Amino acid sequence: MITYSTENVKMPAIRKRDTTAWIRRVAATYGKRVGEVGYLFCDDEKILEVNREFLQHDYYTDIITFDYDEDDTINGDIVISLDTVRSNAEQLGKNYDEELHRVIIHGILHLCGQNDKGPGEREQMEAAENKALELLQ
Repeated sequence: MITYSTENVKMPAIRKRDTTAWIRRVAATYGKRVGEVGYLFCDDEKILEVNREFLQHDYYTDIITFDYDEDDTINGDIVISLDTVRSNAEQLGKNYDEELHRVIIHGILHLCGQNDKGPGEREQMEAAENKALELLQ
């Protein structure tokens, strides 16, 4: 089950049913099933609070993914700052909705085992994001 909630922001204009089906399709390409995944859309202040409290990081970010996977079933909490998504879209000259979907699937890719911190992993993650975005209908 995938849930969508907000804190300090309005729910983004995503089609939840279509987004959920898309997430399931992407997970399946990694041989994974979707268990319990919770999205929290929030503002910069909330994600900074989460980053400090749980990761001891003192900076803003667009997404934090908490991984509770079990075998081939992905489970996790994904916190997304809509403020940072919007500013990143503006800085990169991208469409806000496309950037939001990129970040939404970025968390799922982490739950599917993709990383982006090591050498060459950022490029692999971007390629995986692009491939996933092609599956969005």
